[in-house]
Amino acid sequence: MQDVETIPLAEARIDDFPLRTYEKLRYADTDRQGHVNNAVFASMLETGRVELLYNPDRPLADEQCSFVIARLTLDLHAEITWPGRVDIGTRAARIGRTSITLEQGLFQNVQRAATASTVIVHVNDTTRRSQPFSVIARQAFASLL
Repeated sequence: MQDVETIPLAEARIDDFPLRTYEKLRYADTDRQGHVNNAVFASMLETGRVELLYNPDRPLADEQCSFVIARLTLDLHAEITWPGRVDIGTRAARIGRTSITLEQGLFQNVQRAATASTVIVHVNDTTRRSQPFSVIARQAFASLL
C-alpha cells in the first residue's frame, strides 16, 4: 500500500484502504432505473464505519460515550448494479482531539463507484458534548492513517 497522503480519495483503489469489508447486494436495494439506489450507498458506508467504531472485540468509544456524524460528503462515480457485492474500504484521514475524519470508498468489481469523507465526533451521552478520545482509540485510529 502506498502512503495515504499521495493517493487522493477520488483516485483510491480498494487496496489503498487498510480496513476492508463488503456487502452483498439485495434486489430490494435497486430503484426503478435498475441500479442500486443512492440512499443505499450511505448504508453501505455505515457498515464500514460501524465495523471500525463499534467492534465488540475492540471498543473505541469510552463508557457512556458514542460516535456521531458531524459531516458526511458523498461523491458518486459510477452506478452499482444488482446482483453482486460491494467492497467497502475505510481509512483515517485526520485524527483530532475529539473527532476523526474517515475516508471511504465503495467498489464493485474493482471499479470505484463512490467515495466519501465523514467527520465523526466522540460524544458524552450524558452531557451531549464532545469528549477527547482515549489513548486506545487514538492508537487504533492511527493504525488506519
